[in-house]
Amino acid sequence: MSDNPMIQRDPKTIEAQLERFRTGFPWMDIVAPATPQRGIRVLDDAAVAYATEYADRAQVAGKCKFVPASGAASRMFKDIFAGLEQRNAAIETLEARIKEFAFYTPEVFDGKNIGEQLLGPEGLGYGAKPKGVLKFHRYPDGEVRTALAEHLVEGQEYMRNADGTVNLHITISPEHRPLFEAALAEIQPLYEKRYGVRYRIEFSCQDPLTDTIAATPEGKPFLKDDGEPLFRPAGHGALIYNLNAVDAELVSIKNIDNVALERYLPVTARYKKVLMGCALQLRDRIFDYLDALEETPDEALCAEIEAFLAQELCIEVPAFEDLGERIDFLWGKLNRPVRVCGMVRNAGDPGGGPFVIREKDGSTSLQILESVQVNPDDPAALAAMKAATHFNPVDLVCCLRDYKGNKFDLPAYVDPDTGFISSKSFQGRELKALELPGLWNGSMSDWNTQFVEVPAETFNPVKVVLDLLKPAHNPLAK
Repeated sequence: MSDNPMIQRDPKTIEAQLERFRTGFPWMDIVAPATPQRGIRVLDDAAVAYATEYADRAQVAGKCKFVPASGAASRMFKDIFAGLEQRNAAIETLEARIKEFAFYTPEVFDGKNIGEQLLGPEGLGYGAKPKGVLKFHRYPDGEVRTALAEHLVEGQEYMRNADGTVNLHITISPEHRPLFEAALAEIQPLYEKRYGVRYRIEFSCQDPLTDTIAATPEGKPFLKDDGEPLFRPAGHGALIYNLNAVDAELVSIKNIDNVALERYLPVTARYKKVLMGCALQLRDRIFDYLDALEETPDEALCAEIEAFLAQELCIEVPAFEDLGERIDFLWGKLNRPVRVCGMVRNAGDPGGGPFVIREKDGSTSLQILESVQVNPDDPAALAAMKAATHFNPVDLVCCLRDYKGNKFDLPAYVDPDTGFISSKSFQGRELKALELPGLWNGSMSDWNTQFVEVPAETFNPVKVVLDLLKPAHNPLAK
């Protein structure tokens, strides 16, 4: 992990990080939003069926479901914490509908302060626990499932290996490992018997070496009361190292809070298989072209590859006079990890999402951008954001091996120029925080990327506790 200069905690790296506070990161060079007209595939029924069949019959060296689940769920309860200080609409809704939540029991809540029982250590203590172990769903037969449990149910539906195993890799905070292990022990034997599978589950944590130094508003090292510099977790982009440790060839990525009641499982599994099928089709075509380039590297093949890159990946290749340079360029573009990302149509105001951008080498590519990467003073960039038709639900399928069957070294495909700086505080003092390129943003910048539209029913995140009252999570909701 220490091979990457962005994460070695030595004087050079710290100075490079402090320099970033002074210089900032370059804005992304946006060509256009990715839309169904250019950059987002909208599949008809025949294409959906073909992709699903392709996923079912393709040969892969193992499958794994990768679930980012680090951190406590404190943001999920932000409004409830505030309501304990001064009553607000959120805590009134919580109190009025408490019996509709899966975590409700009369013993814990009846006749007591609902908010304090939910969040405090005398009750459920949810304010300090990770989302993965919170009770999300109650079923008519009385079964109650956590977010973690729903990922196990999902996994057996669409990530089952030929030998009946289901691999999950879950990234957690180290202090939460006992909670996850206890939650898993309750359900794993039951689900293995129910679904006829064997789960192989790994937990991993962000390496502390990926933490970045914090700075004062003036860009100097932020010192704690003991005089030591403050280092902070550098965001989910650091998980590229955790992903790099996964041995499977085909990896599905979805956040811990994006699960739904089991009645949504057919559409969820169908479109996850669609994304898998699209990724494997891409993989196989790329492998064929790499084999062909080794055998007959001529101009006709180069032209065919350039047409493929433009049509399937939105990669426009600059002109080359020298055939050798052209072949080298195309080889470099083809021989990279593959990801296919589901995209959901915008229902509200567009924010971060899928775009076509201009690369430093003159080519174009598909990228998932956050709004902080877009220049607020550039009218063309703002217009592109406003014209966006889809957003990123974090629903990815990745192929992590090359055409020879070797694992890609994923940190080699990170763009270090795509991090960002945010304003935070520590013990009441303002500071600047440096975030590494996001996992599905700059950490996968140099991947072969395709966007595919998926239905909104596949995206059911729980960002605040009252989201659990929505139909995707609450059997009583209309």
